[in-house]
Amino acid sequence: MALLEVSAARKSFGALVVTDGVSLTVEEGEVHALIGPNGAGKSCLIGEISGELPLDAGEIRFGGERIDALPVHRRAAAGVKRAYQVPQFFPSLSAAGNVAVAEIARTRTAWQFWRRASTDTAQKFLASVNLQSSERRSAQLSHGEKRQLELAMALAGEPRLLLLDEPLAGLGSGESARMVELIASLKGRYAMLLVEHDVEAVFALADRISVLVAGRIIASGSSAEIRSNPDVRAAYLGSRH
Repeated sequence: MALLEVSAARKSFGALVVTDGVSLTVEEGEVHALIGPNGAGKSCLIGEISGELPLDAGEIRFGGERIDALPVHRRAAAGVKRAYQVPQFFPSLSAAGNVAVAEIARTRTAWQFWRRASTDTAQKFLASVNLQSSERRSAQLSHGEKRQLELAMALAGEPRLLLLDEPLAGLGSGESARMVELIASLKGRYAMLLVEHDVEAVFALADRISVLVAGRIIASGSSAEIRSNPDVRAAYLGSRH
C-alpha cells in the first residue's frame, strides 16, 4: 500500500478545469516528481493534497485512511507538510524562533516552554538543513536561506510526506546546487512529492516522475522513461532533453 494515493482527483473553477481525473501514488521514502508546463495544475494538485483546495470529485488516502474531507491542520497533524513557492514564516522572528513555533504547533507545548523548544529542537532542525544564521531576523535571510528555513520548519513538524512546491524557484546556481544536495540528503527518510521546473534537478532527484499537462497525467515512469517518451517531449521537454 502506498503512503499517498490520489484517485481521480478533479477540481475546477467555473469552466476552468485545473485537475481532471488525476491519479498518482507516493511510496514511503520515495521522491515522486510532478512536472509540466505553467498552468498545468501542479500547484493546485499540491493544494488539494494539503487541504487548501477542496476536491470536486475523487479521493485522497494517506496511510490507508481517506483524508480528502479533513481540514489542513488535521492533514498536517497526520504528517502531510507543505513548503510553498514563496516561503512562509514569521519575518520578525529568528530562524530558531520560527522552528520553535513549528515545534510548539506540533506538540501543543505551552508558550512558557518557548525557550526549551528553541534550544532543544530548533538548532537540530536548522543544522539538518545546513542553516547557520539562526539568530538574525528571518526577514534578513537570503532567499536561499529562507527556503532552507521553511524546510527546517516542515521537518520540525515530523512529516511523513513533504510537499515541495518549486523549491529551486528564484535561487542562483550555487543555491540551487545546495538545495538539490539538501533534498537528496533527505531521500529515504521522508516521502516527497516534488513540483519543480528544473528538469535536470528532477532527473537527478526523482525515483519516479509524473507529467501533468492541462490537468491530466500524460505519463509516469522513471527518468529514462520520461526522457524518451514522445508525448512528453512534444508537450513539455522539447528537443533539448
